[in-house]
Amino acid sequence: MLAQKFANTEIILASQSPRRQELLKGLDLNFRIETRPVDEVYHNDLKGHEITDYLSILKASAFKNDLIDGQILITSDTIVWFQDKPLEKPKDAQHAEKMLQLLSGKTHEVFTSVCFTTIQRQQVIYDVTKVHFAVLTDEEIHYYVTNYKPFDKAGAYGVQDWLGYAAVTRLEGCYYNVMGLPLPKVYEFLKRY
Repeated sequence: MLAQKFANTEIILASQSPRRQELLKGLDLNFRIETRPVDEVYHNDLKGHEITDYLSILKASAFKNDLIDGQILITSDTIVWFQDKPLEKPKDAQHAEKMLQLLSGKTHEVFTSVCFTTIQRQQVIYDVTKVHFAVLTDEEIHYYVTNYKPFDKAGAYGVQDWLGYAAVTRLEGCYYNVMGLPLPKVYEFLKRY
């Protein structure tokens, strides 16, 4: 359905995330991938979706003055929010294990913001999902980090892999949001665009 609507539009997904690419493909949209380096630094006073909103806009700013009529740029950012602090991508295995020990047996939130940019306008949408984790042993955490190397994932885990299967006991909100792209909201936005 969207493919017909955007037949004369070039959609650019500015993300190296294979999960975001796979999710957007699931909407039967034609798009190309182009990424540009951005220093993902934000002010410490930002909270929750303010961080992901800011970073998704920042990623779009790398394309400023390069977009042409008939193009839509999609940029996105995801964080895990736990005890009033962001958990981003882990620096190494030890950092990943520490993050998962923090999340074990507790509930956290996942925020994803998506920024849509054209030469005429820019709009950001976001979603939040509550994720409930079972208690994990140190052995389970070590197994996961060693075998799945979740270093490219906010909060050091993927809901769509072993840890998600073994530890996520309940979700409140959108599953795809936890993967990095709140598909129902993206679809609704593009449908109304």
